[in-house]
Amino acid sequence: MPVRPDEKEVRVTQMAEPRTSADRAAQLRAALVDTLRDEGMVTRALVEAAVRVVPRERFMPAGTPLEVAYAYDNSVVTKRDQHGMAISSVSAAYIQARMLELAELRPGMTVLEVGSGGLNAAYIAEIVGPEGRVVSIDIDPEVIDRAATALDATGYSSRVRVLVADAEHGVPDEGPFDAIIVTVGAWDIAPAWLGQLAPDGVLVLPLIMNGVTRTIGFRRDGDQLVSTSAEVAGFVPMQGAGSHANQVLELADTTGGKVKLSFDSGAPPDLIQLDGVLNAGAAEWWSGVTVSHGISFADLHLWLAWYLDGFCRLAADEGSALAARKRWLPFAVVRGAGLACLVLRDAMQGAGAEFGARAYGRDGQVAAAALIEQIQAWDRAGRHTPPTFAYWPAGGDRSQIRADATVMNKTHGVVTISWPTSS
Repeated sequence: MPVRPDEKEVRVTQMAEPRTSADRAAQLRAALVDTLRDEGMVTRALVEAAVRVVPRERFMPAGTPLEVAYAYDNSVVTKRDQHGMAISSVSAAYIQARMLELAELRPGMTVLEVGSGGLNAAYIAEIVGPEGRVVSIDIDPEVIDRAATALDATGYSSRVRVLVADAEHGVPDEGPFDAIIVTVGAWDIAPAWLGQLAPDGVLVLPLIMNGVTRTIGFRRDGDQLVSTSAEVAGFVPMQGAGSHANQVLELADTTGGKVKLSFDSGAPPDLIQLDGVLNAGAAEWWSGVTVSHGISFADLHLWLAWYLDGFCRLAADEGSALAARKRWLPFAVVRGAGLACLVLRDAMQGAGAEFGARAYGRDGQVAAAALIEQIQAWDRAGRHTPPTFAYWPAGGDRSQIRADATVMNKTHGVVTISWPTSS
């Protein structure tokens, strides 16, 4: 008997429905790969094949919905500290894929992963194949146990060596590594990593630069490292000997709410001048620099972190006067007894926003002027060209640092940024 068109459509839909959670996971996995390809996060066949094969859901905490496990940009916390802060997580799919691409992995390579969760190590094992070698380390025994269990359950335990170790000290009796992938926020590059990196090796890590993080792919060039690409991404911070403590100043406003200023390094002297700075009214100044809706301006944050003296991260408690005001961003600058934070207002007939400064305190106008100046400098020289980075370890020959590079001091060396002039 002929089938009506609407009945045929229903039957086809029913046949396409997954019958088990494994079927559903496979369906979501394929869809994730399609999205990663469409967004340009996956371009290499080896990375695509790994993401298609590894059962991502098997490395998630029990009860994690499949839709969360296979979301493009969801990170999933796997452990918190006593204060509720995330100290271990499964990174978002897009940044895992992008880091694998930046590492330029090939079959037969020996690879070190710093910060274990199991999933990324499984991806690496798929790419380097049975002739390759994967070592995954973490400082937390509980995290390592969890990763080892997941790798064993998914058939990767024979291909990945998991170890409890403080990454700052490297991995004795291992290496040299063709690639090192760091999956925790690193304030500096440990000398041990450079010591175990092959002469033409690649280091991929989320590098924290004055409170702003970029995941950078570095290729070794003699003693130095030169960037090949960089991505916006955030990670839980490094623990152990490689950890870095920020200087935090807590301010109270008129509601009793708390606002915290976090300085990565080089905090201005005499921060006591900011006591009571939020009690008076705020004034706003505007830069004339605009951005269309849907366009990323993350490089503005990076520019401010590098070129704005007194730059800091800003956080406001729920219920504070600052949190109640709309369109503020978590970046600020301090000048003497003044504080100015980065804000937005509607512009371009509602099609975009304008950057500005909301200022507090006796020297608020000075702080606002400094912020506005750098917003405008970024607009002239930085917003249309991506920067490049290099790392020069202590004791190395720095005579080849580019004349147009800006230098940021770290414990074990210096990192430089060069922002090419747009043509």
